[in-house]
Amino acid sequence: MTLRTILIRADASVEMGTGHVMRCLALSQAWQHAGGSVVFAMSESLPSVNERLGFEGLPIVNLNCEVGSQDDARETVGLARSNHANWVVLDGYGFSAEYQRRVKETGVKLLVVDDIGECSHYFADLVLNQNVHGNEALYQKREPYTRLLLGPRYVLLRREFASLRERAREIPQIGHRVLITMGGSDPENVTAKVVRAIRMVDVEGLQATVLVGGGNPHLTSLSALAAEDGAGIRIVTNPHSVAELMLWADVAVSAAGSTCWEMCFLGLPAILTSVAENQMPGAQELARREIAVLLGSMNELTPEKIAEELQDVLLSPQRRESMSQRGRELVDGRGCERVLTAMQSMELTMRHAGKSDCRLLWEWANDAGVRAASFQTEMIPWEEHAVWFADKLDNALIYIAEDQQGKPVGQFRIDGLRDGDAQVDVSVAPEKRGCGIAAALILKAVQTAFRETELVRLHAYVKPENRASLRAFEKAGFTVSETAGNVVHYSSERSRQLCGLAEG
Repeated sequence: MTLRTILIRADASVEMGTGHVMRCLALSQAWQHAGGSVVFAMSESLPSVNERLGFEGLPIVNLNCEVGSQDDARETVGLARSNHANWVVLDGYGFSAEYQRRVKETGVKLLVVDDIGECSHYFADLVLNQNVHGNEALYQKREPYTRLLLGPRYVLLRREFASLRERAREIPQIGHRVLITMGGSDPENVTAKVVRAIRMVDVEGLQATVLVGGGNPHLTSLSALAAEDGAGIRIVTNPHSVAELMLWADVAVSAAGSTCWEMCFLGLPAILTSVAENQMPGAQELARREIAVLLGSMNELTPEKIAEELQDVLLSPQRRESMSQRGRELVDGRGCERVLTAMQSMELTMRHAGKSDCRLLWEWANDAGVRAASFQTEMIPWEEHAVWFADKLDNALIYIAEDQQGKPVGQFRIDGLRDGDAQVDVSVAPEKRGCGIAAALILKAVQTAFRETELVRLHAYVKPENRASLRAFEKAGFTVSETAGNVVHYSSERSRQLCGLAEG
């Protein structure tokens, strides 16, 4: 599928930090990798953020307006038009229902990245809340077409993390290496409390790395504090890879922002504090699941409290092992793939097959690639296909997927419509293979089928060596039910696919 341009509207500052932009950077990287273009529109930023976006080849347009104002909406809409964007992405707390409505009126697709569900109404095509506490109740007031992408299955991780999916984590008997990270700015200088706590921890050979974000105004004082007493504390700014620092560490002391998902993915046990009110629900849920330790809000922190909890975690290998495993189970690092699939599915339309599609489906079915991937590899005679097709029109459900130009790009068939369960078959037009369309086609067809029928569960059976199909079904939200012999059995549940709900 040919991707065009997305316009991302997000900001960064000392007060708000850099999290909104950095998770949009992850989405940008995935969109670029798939062949699309990205433009950032920002009314506030930081030099370190501008430098990072520039390094990624992402142009920035500076807006001269108040965040979320009518002028902001007007400028954003104008940029979407002038850049021929087919998607606008909003990530921030100032984008009201009226702002969303104005963007949608232009005819573009809209993705809203959200954390707290505070808008009076959602006009977006997609609402993404990647937090573990994200739930449908936050978004009751939304348009009928709005699809929800909820939970850590949709966590947006930059490629520096995704490339480390298979890296194992060693859990030493005693932890010696601590990573301190309080976000991109840390205006209240919570980091200083943690640095003081390090000196109180009674663990021989303790080392600490303090990650100071580019928007942190306290770098000079933190450097002086870390240098006192030669306590084995080093300051790092603008590291080549945050992921490598997380792999180095045995435990992190961190703000409870989007960094949590990076640590979960890499299996890094974390001790958290909430540095903003909206961080508390997610931190509480991670603590409830025993993935992280929550010390409370930043105002409740004391160096003594930090040191006590940190020492306990460092000296408990079983606890660290459990936290690490639970975190990795929560975040699998494929969130960007799933979000892109959801976005691409919005570019497709589904129609029911008719008699005039008989020859088209015969030609697709006899394509060499389709036959090789099928369980029955022989070529299909025309006469046999015509009889089969006439029967399927009466006894199965066949969708034809079309692109925005109305050109057929694939088919999705549902057989055995009984007792709420059915089996699916999918194929992509030969000229569209390798374009990343299969997962989007499956997702769109599944959602359409669940809306139009009373089906509860769909099943797919794929050859283990057909890796392209395996990945497509996984991206489209199917899960493995069974693997036996030369068959991988996938299934998809109605309850999850209709609104995009993901288990936390």
